[in-house]
Amino acid sequence: MTIRERVLAGETVMGAMVFECMVPAMPQLLALAGAEYCVYDMEHSGASVETIKAQAAFCRGLPVTPMARPPRGEYRYIARLLDSGVKGIMAPMIESAAEAETLVSACRYPPTGRRGAAFGFAHDDYAPGDPKAKMAKADAEVLVIAQIETERGLAHAEAIAATDGVDVIWIGQADLSNFLGRPGDFESAVYRDACAAIRAAAERHGKAMGVLATSPAGMAAYRAEGYGMLAAGTDQAILVEGYRRILAG
Repeated sequence: MTIRERVLAGETVMGAMVFECMVPAMPQLLALAGAEYCVYDMEHSGASVETIKAQAAFCRGLPVTPMARPPRGEYRYIARLLDSGVKGIMAPMIESAAEAETLVSACRYPPTGRRGAAFGFAHDDYAPGDPKAKMAKADAEVLVIAQIETERGLAHAEAIAATDGVDVIWIGQADLSNFLGRPGDFESAVYRDACAAIRAAAERHGKAMGVLATSPAGMAAYRAEGYGMLAAGTDQAILVEGYRRILAG
């Protein structure tokens, strides 16, 4: 089963977000760690499409599904990333149903969406074949993730979650706490109530919930709260902490 099929079936899937360590070994290292997918970040990292394309290629033959977060949920970013070979898009700062619909449209071929057609490229392994079959396969496997991480997104959480074609609602905790006036205070009542409201909207519309965890305790807590798509990160913080523990000894 693909990651999307598993998510839609209600399974819990575990992965990682990568911001800095986009090196050839990274997909293999993630596979060894037990990650089932990886979301490569472009919003904050400055990574190029070429870098993401290389990472998607390094994932070939490994049990790690490559995905990407573009700077914004716009066609000009999404189309190039999908053609580069990623199998999922996480769009940041979705704030309305219209933005969610734009995201879905960019990820799906006609008649469902407006994704442009180019076959025999990275996304279809450069192989020949029937275009209709290729489009059906891509539409079935590309995971669509909408991030709610602002007060505007919170206000429209119900409509975003109700958007056909959105598979996962992902809470961006850093930005959400910032826009709620509680920067980094993930225990505040305001923040926790916002997360609960978003989760309730997702549940009403049959959407999975996703979030980034930065510790084993955080991972366990989010899992207990019903988040079905969990990612470990950040890679740079994990690397620093790992070296620090050894050097401290």
